[in-house]
Amino acid sequence: ITRMHFQWDWLCLGVLIISSVTAETENEETLDVDVEVEDFDKQSQEADIDRDTSSLGIVYQTPKPTGEVYFTETFDGVLAGWVLSKTKKEDTDDNIAKYDGRWEVEELKENTVPGDRGLVLKSVAKHHAISAMLTKAFIFDKKPLIVQYEVNFQEGIDCGGAYIKLLSSSDDLNLEYFFDKTPYTIMFGPDKCGEDYKLHFIFRHKNPKTGEYDEKHAKRPDVDLKKFYLDKKTHLYTLVLKPDNTFEMLIDQTVVSKGSLLEDVVPPVNPPKEIEDPSDKKPDDWDERPKIPDPNAVKPDDWDEDEPSKIEDPDAVKPEGWLDDEPQYVPDPNAKKPKDWDEEMDGEWEAPQIPNPKCETAPGCGHWVRPMKNNPNYKGKWKAPMIDNPNYQGIWSPRKIPNPDYFEDLHPFEMTTVSAIGLELWSMTSDIYFDNFIICSEKEVADRWAADGWGLKKLVASANEPGMFSQLVTAAEDHPWLWVLYILTLALPVGLGVLFCWPTKKTDEDIDFKKLDVSKPIPRGKLKYERDELEDDEIEEKENEDTAEDERREMEETKRELIKDTKKMGREALPSEGEVEDDDDDDEEAANEVAVGSQEDVKSNKSGSEDEVS
Repeated sequence: ITRMHFQWDWLCLGVLIISSVTAETENEETLDVDVEVEDFDKQSQEADIDRDTSSLGIVYQTPKPTGEVYFTETFDGVLAGWVLSKTKKEDTDDNIAKYDGRWEVEELKENTVPGDRGLVLKSVAKHHAISAMLTKAFIFDKKPLIVQYEVNFQEGIDCGGAYIKLLSSSDDLNLEYFFDKTPYTIMFGPDKCGEDYKLHFIFRHKNPKTGEYDEKHAKRPDVDLKKFYLDKKTHLYTLVLKPDNTFEMLIDQTVVSKGSLLEDVVPPVNPPKEIEDPSDKKPDDWDERPKIPDPNAVKPDDWDEDEPSKIEDPDAVKPEGWLDDEPQYVPDPNAKKPKDWDEEMDGEWEAPQIPNPKCETAPGCGHWVRPMKNNPNYKGKWKAPMIDNPNYQGIWSPRKIPNPDYFEDLHPFEMTTVSAIGLELWSMTSDIYFDNFIICSEKEVADRWAADGWGLKKLVASANEPGMFSQLVTAAEDHPWLWVLYILTLALPVGLGVLFCWPTKKTDEDIDFKKLDVSKPIPRGKLKYERDELEDDEIEEKENEDTAEDERREMEETKRELIKDTKKMGREALPSEGEVEDDDDDDEEAANEVAVGSQEDVKSNKSGSEDEVS
């Protein structure tokens, strides 16, 4: 019992230590956030621009590029350089063909960073088109292309996109006439309709033989993209194209898809060297059947194709109580003809039919028919068994010929020069937020840009997230069955804590046992063994006491008999009076010695038991 108490004490101590460590970890996380906020404050104090401070003490400053860039836009100042499209979408109803969707420059609705604004798509079920020229055109030669921007679906998204287009350079490029058919080099970004969540990367590849452009689509990412569309948080989308023809797509600086422009796009950049001959035709006698009916097979004489698959069960017996004369349905006795019923127009009125109440307690009503069962003699239509076709020639396919349109482009990275960026979108959801566009060639420049913009938004969003308790309550509101799980989860540790930590009531046996331990300390490892030994000694002591009591009674009885015999012998010898008195004293003394000896034996047994205990 003492060992068990000791283990329970250690368990309680462990629970207290874990609780303390958890609280300390939460304090450290809070401290980390404070340190990051202080770092942003130090950077802001060095800037020579207007600043705004959030309720968390975060000071925002407009990001500035730290290296060579081809385009940047923060939307924090005047919306300069952006052009709204004035044209119409082709092949569309005139009522919705115009690009008349509204754009605004606003702060985020939630997790706002004061002073940080973005471009917001405001209209529902309208076409939107807006574009801007790059600071300088990007030429695909020896430098990577990095495109990066932020998106926040502030109202979620039902059906719509948030992708961008990098418009191809041309002499006739006019941003006022930017529409869906305007030539682009790259399209990149999120798109969603129904339950189809996409992250587009499409590039237009020029056929070196014909000069025509074909769209090449990167394979879909293997990760689940759903949360990026529904969590109403600002996410960072990045596309990296390298001169070695490799690409990467990142969300929140984590790679979600990567591959090769030569191998991981559909359709492939380079056509096959050989194609099927369109003029080749399958010969009339070409046999593609791997199996054929056995021509030598004969139908057995006892095969009866006329046997039905089902027959009446001859062993079936009509259940007792079957009501043959009662119909299954009867007119409703409570039904009444409507007052506006016109028999000339509507015909003779009849009460609606209801199930016959008499049939509810009977096994059935009406004419009884034997149930059907499978016919044991049924075999169906006879067919010859199948055998391998000795004339099988395989599946026919046209012969291969050299592809007249074949070409090999080993450098698909060398795309058409880009000179503008545009958003041409349709959406059934409003308030799609765009911010902090950058086009550059250095990863460090893009990362620094992200830290000054998206990193600040992420910090504010993390600080504003509800605590664990609020998240659990919100989840239980959507799924009430979680309350049962919560209760069980809380009850289990509480119950264990009460079981192991609550002080137990001391028994008399425990007190007596501890008193015996005062004179001589007992090692903890031998505690249980000696307790069992003590109990055995107490039982033996009790048995010795019972034995001593029996011996004492026997000695008393022997003493009385000895005195009686002595007196009897004295009367027979008739000695003198003095001699009689002496003899009586001697006899009584001898009897007393015998009794005393027995009592000493009993005491010695007692002391021996006590010595063993001590």
